Amino acid sequence: MDAMHGPGTGGYYHLEHVALAGRACRGLACFAARNDAPRRWREAHGDTPPLHCLGQCYRAPAACGDDGPVPAESHARRTVLLANVGRGGVRDLAAYQQAGGGQALRQALATPRAALLDMIAASGLRGRGGAGFPAGRKWLAVARAEAGCKYLVVNADEGDPGSFSDRLLMEDDPFLLIEACLIAALAVGARRGHIYLRAEYPEAAAVLRAALAAARGQRWLGAGVLGSAHDFELELVIGQGSYVCGEETALLESIEGRRPEVRLRPPQITEAGLWGAPTLVHNVETLCAVPWIVRHGAEAYAALGYGRSRGTKLLSLNSLFRRPGLYEVEFGISLRRIVDELGGGLRRGRLKGLMVGGPLAGLIPPALLDTPLDYEAMQAIGGAVGHGGVIAFADDTSIVELVAEVFRFGAIESCGKCTPCRLGSPELAAMFEAARRGERMERDRWQALVRALAAASLCGHGRGLAEFARAIERHYPEELATCFR
Repeated sequence: MDAMHGPGTGGYYHLEHVALAGRACRGLACFAARNDAPRRWREAHGDTPPLHCLGQCYRAPAACGDDGPVPAESHARRTVLLANVGRGGVRDLAAYQQAGGGQALRQALATPRAALLDMIAASGLRGRGGAGFPAGRKWLAVARAEAGCKYLVVNADEGDPGSFSDRLLMEDDPFLLIEACLIAALAVGARRGHIYLRAEYPEAAAVLRAALAAARGQRWLGAGVLGSAHDFELELVIGQGSYVCGEETALLESIEGRRPEVRLRPPQITEAGLWGAPTLVHNVETLCAVPWIVRHGAEAYAALGYGRSRGTKLLSLNSLFRRPGLYEVEFGISLRRIVDELGGGLRRGRLKGLMVGGPLAGLIPPALLDTPLDYEAMQAIGGAVGHGGVIAFADDTSIVELVAEVFRFGAIESCGKCTPCRLGSPELAAMFEAARRGERMERDRWQALVRALAAASLCGHGRGLAEFARAIERHYPEELATCFR
């Protein structure tokens, strides 16, 4: 099914009724590589509305329709997520089961729900979409909620420029996601689910439609899952182009056919989510770890990782690396090893900074590359693990250019519900666009706008823009100072 947009959504979505074929990407990974193909980058500027990420960051600057194979490797002691992706993909249900798929689902159907909840909590699994919230706490809250109907929602709106891990999981291992959804739904008592997929991933949409049909045909979905007493139906919803739909409450608004604006909380969506019912929302990568945990045990998963960051993480490396692609690593690996060993260093120029986890997570200077990949350690230096996109910027990108590009992106993608983000982000974008032309701006005004974004934004979009600004102030003060009077 397609997203059912109500009368109040007209004109809000960027890609509603817009053909994608041949259009160029204007995401930050393509911005970082703009000098490799300046004509393609100019084409991206000519497209209205702009495409902010096609999930082809390993071959930037990118355009729809010219994708190719993606290197995918596991560098963890135990491969949790990339087993099928690494062997070229498994899109057939019979082949998936021959490779061991479905075993976790059958185990889960024979396991008490309380034991499944305990297992996820004991594994230490945290949300991979950005916030790093403990998955076990979410599952328990939905399971305990008393309601006649509960929902599972997959956040497949992988909108952070620089990320393509969810796309490859969906395209090359779709039944892993479906199996994970079934296990999670069984544990929390959900009988209906929705995969909310971004419009920029048409190949993933085609693969998922075929996989869902095959799963229904083999009684994985529908009434009496695999002959059990559990019913579960899973549907695909296609978005129409909105970065803020990556925020879970805006995503729910979109599924319900309303303008995708952020909801005020409380109540939390675990008690009043989709259509007012208790709802479990996870991103694709988070869910895809679940079958491995069920098969191998919580202790085996918790044995991987570092500190409070357990298990493995997928990292998407952009085209400025000598070895771009998708990598599965354990938490605790240093940023330096990611750059030098996984990525093979930069193929041209010197590293100016590393953006990990999307444009709202700050820029990390080369001096801090010994920081381990860990939620708490990254936060301590003004960065974030986020969704795991890793964009390297070379020294042909100035800080002023980068800040202007980030705030331009932030202004376009604001949902407009709160004043600091609706008015502040366009003003900051205009200020830095002027700074690119050599005009100076007022430091006091810059700082006041950043404070307002941090203190009064309703969601992580505005607050993330403020965090990005503060990371630039912290790590690149000399270059930033050239912008001010």
